[in-house]
Amino acid sequence: MIGVSTYLEAKASWGVWELPAALLPAGYPRLVQAAGGLTAMLPPDDPSYADEVVARLDGVVIAGGPDVEPVRYGSEREERTGPPARERDAWELALIGAALASGTPLLGICRGMQLLNVALGGTLVQHIEGHAEAVGVFGTHDVKPVPGTLFESIAPAASTTVPTYHHQAVDRLGQGLVVSAYAEDGTVEAVELPSAEWVLGVQWHPEAGADLRVMSALVRAAGPGPSAGRVDRERT
Repeated sequence: MIGVSTYLEAKASWGVWELPAALLPAGYPRLVQAAGGLTAMLPPDDPSYADEVVARLDGVVIAGGPDVEPVRYGSEREERTGPPARERDAWELALIGAALASGTPLLGICRGMQLLNVALGGTLVQHIEGHAEAVGVFGTHDVKPVPGTLFESIAPAASTTVPTYHHQAVDRLGQGLVVSAYAEDGTVEAVELPSAEWVLGVQWHPEAGADLRVMSALVRAAGPGPSAGRVDRERT
């Protein structure tokens, strides 16, 4: 069972309804399912429940979303930084802490990678150019793995083309993290925690593409639970 964090929006529309909603783009559960896992949505909750929630999961994904509030890494908000999502920040930082403490496999995607870096004491660049081609449209670019890293073992090609949409990036690395992929312009595109059993952050959006390798690696690291769950479900 792979838990995926969600948005929490004050207003969303579907059918005849316009209500507050916990949202997750369908690409996330579809990617988990295609990789052989089951998905549980993890909407923002009281951070004190994070340990109990993670204890029931085989793996955790911190999804993409809004900018991390700069106060979380000791900076003031710059003009192009988006509005805060304080409930998400608090909940997802607690999920990251619980996953790290318990050894639960953890994948951070875009914002999730940035928040992993912040959770370990790192900082962010609040605006970069060239990684969001048009508003609301995923672009693509190549990333190059760092030799000897977990990411290189997942995607060993000299470069991999990935879906991208972000305007912030890792600056100072959090404690224990190492860079495991770069973009051609030098932007950090993946980080990992070698001291942990399986912790990876990617700056791109695998849920927006067809490459299953990163999510499949998470599902494998999570053990037989997710795959067995899907087999059982599909046989009934």
